[in-house]
Amino acid sequence: MALLSPAPRLVAVLGPTNTGKTHLAIERMLGHRSGMIGFPLRLLARENYDRIVKLRGSRAVALITGEEKILPPNPSYFVCTVESMPLDRPVDFLAVDEIQLCADPERGHVFTARLLHARGLAETMFLGADTIKPLMRRLVPEFEHISRPRFSTLAYTGHKKVTRLPRRSAVVAFAVADVFSLAELIRRQRGGTAVVLGALSPRARNAQVGMFQAGEVDYLVATDAIGMGLNMDLDHVAFARIGKFDGRGPRRLTAAEIVQIAGRAGRHMSDGTFGTTAEQGPLAPEIVEAVENHRFDPLTRLNWRNTDLRFESIEALLKSLDQRPTRPGLVQAREADDHRALQALARNHEVRELARHRGAVRLLWEVCQIPDFRKVMTESHTRLLALIYGHLAGPAERLPAPWIAAQMANLDRIDGDIDTLMARIAHIRTWTYITHRSDWVEGAAGWQERARGIEDRLSDALHERITQRFVDRRSAFLVRRLASDDELAASVSATGEVRVEGAFVGRLDGLHFVPDAIDGIEMRMVNAAANRVLRSAIAARARMLATDADAAFSLDSTGRVCWRGGVVGRLVAGERLLAPRVEAIAGDFVEGDVRDSVRRRLAAFVRAEIERRLAPLFALSALSLGGAARGLAYQLSDLLGSLPATTVAREVAALDRADRAAMSRSGVRFGAEMVYVEPLLRPDAMRLRALLWAVRQGRAPPPLPVARRLSKAFATDPSLPAAFYTACGFYVGGGLALRADRAEQLAASARRRARHGAFAADDRLLQLAGVDPPGLRRLLTSLGYRAVIDNGAESFVARPRRREAAPGGAAAAPRDGHPFAKLRELKLA
Repeated sequence: MALLSPAPRLVAVLGPTNTGKTHLAIERMLGHRSGMIGFPLRLLARENYDRIVKLRGSRAVALITGEEKILPPNPSYFVCTVESMPLDRPVDFLAVDEIQLCADPERGHVFTARLLHARGLAETMFLGADTIKPLMRRLVPEFEHISRPRFSTLAYTGHKKVTRLPRRSAVVAFAVADVFSLAELIRRQRGGTAVVLGALSPRARNAQVGMFQAGEVDYLVATDAIGMGLNMDLDHVAFARIGKFDGRGPRRLTAAEIVQIAGRAGRHMSDGTFGTTAEQGPLAPEIVEAVENHRFDPLTRLNWRNTDLRFESIEALLKSLDQRPTRPGLVQAREADDHRALQALARNHEVRELARHRGAVRLLWEVCQIPDFRKVMTESHTRLLALIYGHLAGPAERLPAPWIAAQMANLDRIDGDIDTLMARIAHIRTWTYITHRSDWVEGAAGWQERARGIEDRLSDALHERITQRFVDRRSAFLVRRLASDDELAASVSATGEVRVEGAFVGRLDGLHFVPDAIDGIEMRMVNAAANRVLRSAIAARARMLATDADAAFSLDSTGRVCWRGGVVGRLVAGERLLAPRVEAIAGDFVEGDVRDSVRRRLAAFVRAEIERRLAPLFALSALSLGGAARGLAYQLSDLLGSLPATTVAREVAALDRADRAAMSRSGVRFGAEMVYVEPLLRPDAMRLRALLWAVRQGRAPPPLPVARRLSKAFATDPSLPAAFYTACGFYVGGGLALRADRAEQLAASARRRARHGAFAADDRLLQLAGVDPPGLRRLLTSLGYRAVIDNGAESFVARPRRREAAPGGAAAAPRDGHPFAKLRELKLA
């Protein structure tokens, strides 16, 4: 008696995420001589293709997706996206993953068609969530149902701030703008995050997930794209939103949709948690209970679209697409992209002229199925489809190679921001799909290789841009290491760079640690890590500083004392202008005797530096002088080397010839307007004098002109007293400051001219003052001259002076003469 062959087995393996359904299906498929399995994503198809190739070899396995085809001569197994399954090829085993997507408004009709019609010769297996079980029983009652329990538990932990989320967390939002803002926040607070969007190419998405899996970052911010096809070592999923736009309007996620995403947390035997974050409040108790216990409302309808299409005409095709289902539990699918594309092209007169027979209408429908990976079905995509159809329905029946080349060349650029690169990737993925139609293009393999190369380059550039924007690798590394209990390695280089675990965290500026600003790390954490090595390093530096030579130190223009390039102290007001105090700038590790020795060494350097740069003042103080001369020398020394002549007229008049000569040899000049130490009019000395005055006043040093301008008059700052300019070595008059020696030369030239009556402001006077005529007028006026106009020409005459009582009742000398005329006469005699 002949043996009857067993009836094909129909199995539905249903259960939550992390139940090993996919592993079971692949294991069952490889137990048959041939098989085919459909996945909802190209990414999943490629991942499982690679797994099966390792088990059976590349000659036994084919990969078929809309954008990639790897077809060995006689493959035993086919790994596909659901839309790309070659159902005309009989196989012993057939499986479809995520069969609950029959209810998806966009793609559900494809999954429903597989549920109703796709079968293996020996075994058919559908994998998915329990929510489809009641409808599956009604529509395909012969199916055997197997429930799979989750390997691990999923627990709700409530709401947490983004900055308080545990490591190995995923944050879920649904708008790209929200994803980016959350990623920016995590970068600032935690060093960085991976980013996963549905718009990323598989290569870019894998690179981002790979970064997370490798531990380079501890956080991932994503859309619901992580809900399918991404197996990661996630411990926690936090929803920043539970509302999304589904193509028609905003709506809240169902409990089943929440668990599909939250179920990414906890893999195999590791438990996972989920909760909310950011502006999303806590989940409702009934939602939490449903997710934790995996009890969800069953699906009540599946999306269906007629698969028995008619191609007699465009109208017949549209009518067959609009056919409604007759079986309970099925509803007509929302118009998909291909349907909308057909409706748009049906209004194109040129397209209608070409689509006049069954073959042309079938070709038009195939063209309408070219995907728009931007998911916006813009007019530009419709125009592209019309062009493609025009070429394919024309005499050549092929797409012109130069046109394809030009289209791809426009996309082969890696400049631009994240949005620009994502748009280019969407475009090139469309061309990848087109070039896999070998009946549409000549040399399809070459075009496929070129399109794949462009997509890879764009994907790598996109991954780099995302990483640059949302990951600080140093911060992410340090966050992980600082959070661990392991002993951290810290070091200080010879140049003062402080490193923790090899990462630069700051530098020693003299004896003070300056931490580097590191996103995602609190300064106290950096300081705590660096302190492990800083105490001994800074103490050793302090001991070196205390014995170092003066050549190792410097005093900058702001009053900071530097040692070997680092700031170690600053000048503060002392009892005298020439004797500022030094305040050490050192960290907490410089204490006790060491700190005192540092302070003494800095004070010794500053004293020596002032004595070196203002040496004539100290030489003047050391002279053996009589009473009047000694008092004048003290005043010059105490006021940094310059005095208005009128304030010391009595002291100057009282000088004897020997003291005057001694002071003159030391560089003191007795002018009509100023008494000053001439060697201290060098730019370096004048800037130090400005600094010492500012330190005594407790303010920042006022700016002086550049060196080459110091000999020319310049406008004074109204907020500064005249004493500042005098201390620096300037004569002040008419709102201008002029270096003392130049002021004396100008005054002497004016006096010589005034002896002969009125005089004009000639080039020599202008040159001495270094100003324009109005400025010279102001200076001459301050020197005691009056401007007069005669026949339109300006000249100057000495202003008559009344005799004023000098201090102590003595009569002051007239200004148009010389206040020290008597002394001059004695000297000449």
